[in-house]
Amino acid sequence: MIRSSLAHLHIAAISHPGLTGKNNEDRYSVSSYHVSKEDPRPVVFAVVCDGIGGHRAGEVAAEIAVNYISQGVAQSTPRKPLKILEAAIEDASQAIAAHSAGKSEQQGMGATCACAWVIENRLFTAHVGDSRVYLLRGNHIRQLTKDHTWIQEAMDKGILDAKQAHDHPNVHVIRRHLGSVQLPEVDFRMFLEGNESDEDAIQNQGFELLAGDTLLVCSDGLTDLVEDETILNTVRSNRDFKTAAETLVEMANQRGGHDNISIIILSMPRLKEVTQKLQPGKFLSKLVKGQ
Repeated sequence: MIRSSLAHLHIAAISHPGLTGKNNEDRYSVSSYHVSKEDPRPVVFAVVCDGIGGHRAGEVAAEIAVNYISQGVAQSTPRKPLKILEAAIEDASQAIAAHSAGKSEQQGMGATCACAWVIENRLFTAHVGDSRVYLLRGNHIRQLTKDHTWIQEAMDKGILDAKQAHDHPNVHVIRRHLGSVQLPEVDFRMFLEGNESDEDAIQNQGFELLAGDTLLVCSDGLTDLVEDETILNTVRSNRDFKTAAETLVEMANQRGGHDNISIIILSMPRLKEVTQKLQPGKFLSKLVKGQ
């Protein structure tokens, strides 16, 4: 792909260490491209990585992850986006593991990742861990990714409900991350309705974004403390996405700021201001129909 100085999406991004005095172990990147000289379609790629490991190892792992994933995408052509994302994330995981093995103080380090790749108006996502991608359309918000955590597994099995999960002692136990001995399984499920089968969720890849649609990619320092509906209301009530991102960071810090907070907002430009009223339970059908 060819780097471009102008993106076809509205973009805002921010990262904050939080209020506990810990190093900022989050890293992110947003890049814009054209497919090729022959193919002028615009492209935006965004990735957020949350580092794992003490003694500054987490920030090293997150830095490696962002660099390898971004480079893998940049050097590709978007003919097979999921294959490209899988290879880039696996390369990042291997690089982290190799780096960790060479330094005793960084052994066991790792990182999560959440990626959003918009090719013209088609969305492709990939993630490992508990960093998330959200879609905001009209007055609805949808978490497209599913966390790879002990808590999520317990909720899927009906062992815990959302209220019990919120303050559970295992709330930060991650089941999947980059840098592990074995390559992590990259998750391509995109949950537009929330209750699709895994196969159907994967088939949602390449989803068509409409004017006014907004994507939010973030680390768990935001979602641990700020509810989905508050995220939606904050983004929708601020025309300036930079202000919206800063407000969300401020909210997380006001509620404890116990972790690093990173947010990327990507939004399709509006062709005209339209208020889309979606009926509860009809999210996917309305998305498909473009209503």
